[in-house]
Amino acid sequence: MKTMVSEEITMQTKKIITTTLLATALLGASTVTATVLVQPNVVQAATTNVQTRALSKSYVVYGAGASDQSALATTLGVTDSYEKLTTTGADASYIGLSGVADSAMISSVAIAPAEPGTGTLVNIKNFDGKDNITQVTSQQYAMAATMAGVKDVIITVTANQQVSGQAALAGVYKALDTDGITLNEQNTSAANNMLAATTDAVNDNKDDKAYPGKLTSAVTNTASELAEKKQDGQNITINIAIDQLNINLDKQGIAEKTSDAAVQTMAQALVGVADAPISDSSSFVDNAKSLSNKLENSAGDAMAKAKDFANSEDVKQAANWFVTNIWNPIVNFFKGLLNK
Repeated sequence: MKTMVSEEITMQTKKIITTTLLATALLGASTVTATVLVQPNVVQAATTNVQTRALSKSYVVYGAGASDQSALATTLGVTDSYEKLTTTGADASYIGLSGVADSAMISSVAIAPAEPGTGTLVNIKNFDGKDNITQVTSQQYAMAATMAGVKDVIITVTANQQVSGQAALAGVYKALDTDGITLNEQNTSAANNMLAATTDAVNDNKDDKAYPGKLTSAVTNTASELAEKKQDGQNITINIAIDQLNINLDKQGIAEKTSDAAVQTMAQALVGVADAPISDSSSFVDNAKSLSNKLENSAGDAMAKAKDFANSEDVKQAANWFVTNIWNPIVNFFKGLLNK
């Protein structure tokens, strides 16, 4: 039964890494939708491998299929200084998809400049008390954005109904493009594949809140190490990727929790990242290593804190959100206990 129109993209990871174009089925939110990412288009000369300058302003990008933008703005913590954009079905090309309806673009995202050296940090926020991003964790977003070439930004994601959440990345890439920072399409395609490839492993360990951070730390560190090997002239094969990934999974203490099939799928995606131009960049090696260290101990939906924002208004808004949504409920809870 079709209960609602859902965005994108559930990620059938065992079928994703091939360069075959799949049909996209955007059906009910409670059912699994199918897609395979599109073969990357020819890279344009104006694109960049790694973001080379700071974001000039903050953006809020609403999905064309999202309703109640006022409530979404409040949830995302945006101010009047944020430039407003909308992702339509055509913008699904940013994440390698075509033929997507406007109504399927639901997840919304705010993107703000971070302090230099912060890297990419991601917060997922509940909408009206509900966690509506069902398939992607904060850590997976941060990993994918970094592999696409994004750095020194804080990304906040929400949705007014249950969605997988992958289309939020289209909003991030569109905001950067609007700001004059156009990322290499082969890099974003490889990053999207990497995000999809981690999904089975995350789902297999959904009761372990620390697992997504440890997994994405291992994957991101592996991508950095493979990029170093590539820059030293080594050809990156699937076996090299598997061996390096297994070393890092073992370091994180999650090797036994990660199936051989998941390792194979992630290693194939890592070869795709190594083949992409992003792995020719020494900046990417440094960015990925730095993010890996942050991901290692990251758990839950909030990676960024108020101190990470570069803009004072964003800091104020983030701090207000924390007080309203986290601190005040805790205080009220204990007040209630004392009054009983």
